[in-house]
Amino acid sequence: GTGHFCWYSVFMDNQKNGNNYVINYIFMTVEDDLLLKKPFQKEKHGKVVHKQVAAELLDREEAKNRRFHLIAMDAYQRHTKFVNDYILYYGGKKEDFRRLGENDKTDMDVIRENHRFLWNEEDEMDMNWEKRLAKKYYDKLFKEYCIADLSRYKENKFGFRWRVEKEVISGKGQFCCGNKCCDEKEGLKSWEVNFGYTEHGEKRNALVKLRLCQECSFKLNFHHRRKEVKSKKRKDKAKKDSEESTHKKSRLSSAEETSKTKDKEFRDKFIVTYRSFKNKIGFDSFLQMV
Repeated sequence: GTGHFCWYSVFMDNQKNGNNYVINYIFMTVEDDLLLKKPFQKEKHGKVVHKQVAAELLDREEAKNRRFHLIAMDAYQRHTKFVNDYILYYGGKKEDFRRLGENDKTDMDVIRENHRFLWNEEDEMDMNWEKRLAKKYYDKLFKEYCIADLSRYKENKFGFRWRVEKEVISGKGQFCCGNKCCDEKEGLKSWEVNFGYTEHGEKRNALVKLRLCQECSFKLNFHHRRKEVKSKKRKDKAKKDSEESTHKKSRLSSAEETSKTKDKEFRDKFIVTYRSFKNKIGFDSFLQMV
C-alpha cells in the first residue's frame, strides 16, 4: 500500500554449486521518497550539465588560482612573468623589453631643471608636477642670508644660493663667513647686493644679503663697493657714542673757558695787588704774602 515498503522475494537456484538462496528487493513509492527528503535539499538532476557550464566553472576556478599566485609575487616577479607570457604567446625577444636609461631623471635632476632663485605669481600659474616638485624644494630653503661663490670675483661674476637647513643649524652664512670656501668667524660684516642673473632665458634681479669676513669682503668689493648693512643696535650705539663725544667736547670747552676766566681774574688781581704794595714793602715780602 501507499506509504509502506514492498517486499519481493526471488528464489534463485544455483545449479553449479547446488546452493539455493533467496534475494529480497525493497521498493519505495513516490510518497515515501517525499517523506524522507531533507529540508533545503536541492533537486536531483537527472541530466548531465552542459559543457559550457562546466567550462565556465573551470575557468573561474583557474582564474582564482592564478590571482592567488599573482598576489603572492612582488612587483618585479609579476613583471617578469607577464613579459615571459607575452613572449611565449605572441613571440618576440627579451631585448625588445629592455628599457634605455639615457633619458632617466632623478628628483634632483628635475629640481635642477625647474629651479628658480625667486618664484613669483606668474611662475606659479602653469604648474606641472616637475615645477611643483621644484617649488616644494624652494619652500624649504631659508632666505635670510645667501651662500656666495666668489671664485671668479676678478671677473665681477658671483654666484648666490639660499641656505639649507643643515647650514642654518651649523651657522654657515650667518655666524660663519658666507663664502662657500671660507669658515672664518671673526670680523664678519653684512653686505647688501643687487644680484642680477639670467634664468630660463629671462633676466632678473634680486636684492640679497650675505655675511663675509674681511678677506671675502675685499673680494666682493673688488670692482665697486657694495652697501654695508649695519644692525639697528650698532647704529644706535654709534649715534650714542657720537652724542656722548659731542657732549664731552662741549663740557671740556666750557671747563677750559671757566679755567681761563679764573686765571685771568687771578692775574688781574695779582697785578693790582702788586702795584699797590710794591712801593710799601719789598718784593720778597710780597711774594711770601701771595
